[in-house]
Amino acid sequence: MNKAIILDRDGTIVKDGHYLKDPNKLRVYKGVVPALKLLKEKGWKIIIGTNQSGIGRGYFTLETLEKIHKELHKIFRKNHLQIDEIYFCPHHPNDKCHCRKPNLGMLQEAAKKHHLNLESCIVIGDKECDIQWGKNGGAKTILVLTGKGKKARLHSKARPDHISPTLPKAVQWILKHG
Repeated sequence: MNKAIILDRDGTIVKDGHYLKDPNKLRVYKGVVPALKLLKEKGWKIIIGTNQSGIGRGYFTLETLEKIHKELHKIFRKNHLQIDEIYFCPHHPNDKCHCRKPNLGMLQEAAKKHHLNLESCIVIGDKECDIQWGKNGGAKTILVLTGKGKKARLHSKARPDHISPTLPKAVQWILKHG
């Protein structure tokens, strides 16, 4: 079985663009790429799981999301980082689908495809649903205070295993406490 770092996208890896629909506005937080490269070097799989209800709400199309993810892969490749997978939920919250965080659809799909032991994985995100998602799957969780993280820290009922100011600081903590 493999271990993985399973990351939220908006507010965790990239600046939250509030229904980001323009690949040219994609901005990766400083230090994220080198931090993720360190994890890859230590044998962690890197997986992204993101709710993208902007599709279900009609704000942008699946093709737009694919362009954004293509741009994200391009940024990573340019910096010699290969992530393992991006999973997304395109549904409106009212659709009550199985894949929307904190439901387990994306985690279960990732676990099956990448032979993950979710108890050996760490879910990192900036929202309560990210932390609850990880908890629901039996993973360890880290709340980052970027994006909506500061608000989640104050108002969340879900308690992360660790709180970190940024993703790079979370990676330092993982490498130290593993």
